[in-house]
Amino acid sequence: MSTATVKSGTELDELGKFFTIAAHRIDTGQAAPEMFSAAIDTAWHQLVDDPAAHEAFAVQHAGRRLTHVESAGVAFISWVSAYEQAYGPLPEIWFTNADGTVNTQALAHYREKGEVWAEWRCSPAPSDGDDLTPATTTR
Repeated sequence: MSTATVKSGTELDELGKFFTIAAHRIDTGQAAPEMFSAAIDTAWHQLVDDPAAHEAFAVQHAGRRLTHVESAGVAFISWVSAYEQAYGPLPEIWFTNADGTVNTQALAHYREKGEVWAEWRCSPAPSDGDDLTPATTTR
């Protein structure tokens, strides 16, 4: 499978932004960001099925290999402000389930209050034995 057979467009664009934020958080000793969008996570799972494509995508966006790790929880999503500084407001896809249904209540809360409280099941982590130079960021 290549990235061409994985969901394209918005999901992969947002996954790339998420990986960039992950690299910055890892570089600065912060916790890895939580993947709270089922739609974007579905694209990530499809990408993971092709290790070479996943590695290339991670290196392109995070400057390193990343792994997909189970990490469940429900809480305030603290990395949203970093996303907004770099890319603007979160688009609707972040509040979309794997079947394409938008959680309109969560989206409305975000648009009204500027905060995200969500459940997640995974996060990125640096790959063991990663010999790549960490990405340098200007954030």
